[in-house]
Amino acid sequence: MGIYEKYFLPKLLNLVMKSPDLAELRRQWVPEAKGKVLEVGIGSGLNLPFYSSGVHVIGVDPSIELQQYAREVAEETNVDVEFLAQGCEDLPLGSETMDSAVVTWTFCTIPEPEVALAEIRRVLKPSGKLIFVEHGLAKEEKVARTQNRINPAWKLFAGGCHLNREPDKLLLDAGFKFETITESYVPGPKFATYNYRGIASLA
Repeated sequence: MGIYEKYFLPKLLNLVMKSPDLAELRRQWVPEAKGKVLEVGIGSGLNLPFYSSGVHVIGVDPSIELQQYAREVAEETNVDVEFLAQGCEDLPLGSETMDSAVVTWTFCTIPEPEVALAEIRRVLKPSGKLIFVEHGLAKEEKVARTQNRINPAWKLFAGGCHLNREPDKLLLDAGFKFETITESYVPGPKFATYNYRGIASLA
């Protein structure tokens, strides 16, 4: 890990992801999580203030630097959080043990999202819900072409973030079905702000 990834990128991500528009999406969707919650890509803990009372969160993220922020937020908000400093591809959790999973702006950076989704599906109870807020490939052809063109350079600057993944297809291919899904741009440059959010359950 280079100096940029270790010292500068975590601070930049924490700042960018604090925008009021993204906070509003967190406010709308994160409270849908109940019971034992797996949060994949807990990052700097920006979802923690929006959880309903009584949840137990297992927060997964490979970035120790970002988790330092998240631990401070957990203390401030009194959310019951257990941190795992790792990716989501091999979770030390039993099958069918989680009531909910939360994934926000994370699928874009997971090296193997199909493997991660298989793990999320494994640990969710049959009645479990996956709450997601993700950015990805726009449905507007001109914007999608731009995303595909600049994606290689963008990944280098943005910590492995892909602009052109398709969260809806990833979820369906992983054996989920949508209870609700909404797609639209959020404020900002179109190439980075086509947003998918909703709730999925096991198909």
